[in-house]
Amino acid sequence: MAKQTKIVFIGAGSKSFGLSMFKDIFMCRELEGSTLSLVDIDPENLERMYNLALVLNQKTGMNLRIEKTTDRRDVLSGAGFIVNSLAIERCELWKKDFQIPKKYGIRHTLGENGGPGGLFFTMRTIPVIMDIARDIEALCPDAYFLNFSNPESRIILALGKYTPIKCVGLCHGIFMGANDVARIMGKPVAEIEVFGAGFNHFQWLLQIRGKAAGEDLYPRFKAAEASFDPGFEPFCRKLYHTFGYYPSCSDDHVGEYLPYGWEAGEEGYDFGQDESERVKMRENIRDWTNGTKPVEEALSWSGERAVQVITGILYNKNVKIESGIVYNNGAIHNLPADLAVEVPIAVDINGIHPVSVGDLPGSIQKLLMLQAGAQQWAVEAAVYGSREMAMQALLVDPVVNSMDAAEKILGELWEINKPYIRKCL
Repeated sequence: MAKQTKIVFIGAGSKSFGLSMFKDIFMCRELEGSTLSLVDIDPENLERMYNLALVLNQKTGMNLRIEKTTDRRDVLSGAGFIVNSLAIERCELWKKDFQIPKKYGIRHTLGENGGPGGLFFTMRTIPVIMDIARDIEALCPDAYFLNFSNPESRIILALGKYTPIKCVGLCHGIFMGANDVARIMGKPVAEIEVFGAGFNHFQWLLQIRGKAAGEDLYPRFKAAEASFDPGFEPFCRKLYHTFGYYPSCSDDHVGEYLPYGWEAGEEGYDFGQDESERVKMRENIRDWTNGTKPVEEALSWSGERAVQVITGILYNKNVKIESGIVYNNGAIHNLPADLAVEVPIAVDINGIHPVSVGDLPGSIQKLLMLQAGAQQWAVEAAVYGSREMAMQALLVDPVVNSMDAAEKILGELWEINKPYIRKCL
């Protein structure tokens, strides 16, 4: 018999994760009869996803209790799990996060998780996340907070350091890395497993093994990589040649964290493709909802891991999940305790348990430490809502190579983000 719980989905209208969560929830019979509470501050997006949920519920016979609201406090009481995928004016502000630093000579790749863009993503997102955390403390203190929103490492660091809530960040980056090494070796990804650790979007594959026999596949990977298409993820492969381990999850994401990361490409995020995908998603949801297209198209496993975490806890599965972003506190021994790291996790009725990685190889630990201070001080600037600390965070970041540029960037991006920045301790 299915165990029932209440899942509150904040940012249910998310282009990146809204549909993924729906796919997994409505495919999972272990959640039959549970409550799904949809939260989004955009009424149009909320209504669209609510209507799709009703159709999927009827089609699958999951018998979920589905509710919707623009105010999360209406539905947090009694929640067992809160899934978060919110973003504040995601593309509109992200464009400025990328374009303004570039105008002043800062060479970077995406401007989302590192560099000046990563700082201001942090400055405007952390206050909202901290508000949610306070609401969880007040209304559902035993609930688990599962985060998809970026910047993942900084959000989990803030929550781990300044709140008591139970949280984990989830990302598909490790699967992208596994797909890359499988492609290079010419093997189906289902036949390999990887063991990675580091920061979100800056993990290192410490092991590549065969799933069936557990054999070490790094020698095979090394041989195959030497003759593989040189145009495929060249930046990550240069790092592999230098450090001996393959980084995930892609050139542009990894490049965000390094002073020479711009060599991975300076085009930034493809906002045009993003908008095309949003239009297509809205059209699909419309067609699935009104019956023009078969809603079965929306019913397939997404590959995300939130539902695995939820059912792992509900059913005491002791399931291993390839990666989760957690407050370090010793998971990686030779990184500071007050960082968020991405490591494998185990999940059972007692919660989320980071797998101890021990020490990272020395050279990789030194590389990660280039970024550690930038992440820590960006969080401090965000929780204190401090312009002075934000300037310091810019100058700590390895991507920033000019004090004059940092001052000009701060002047423009602070004013743009001022409506969202405030002390939140």
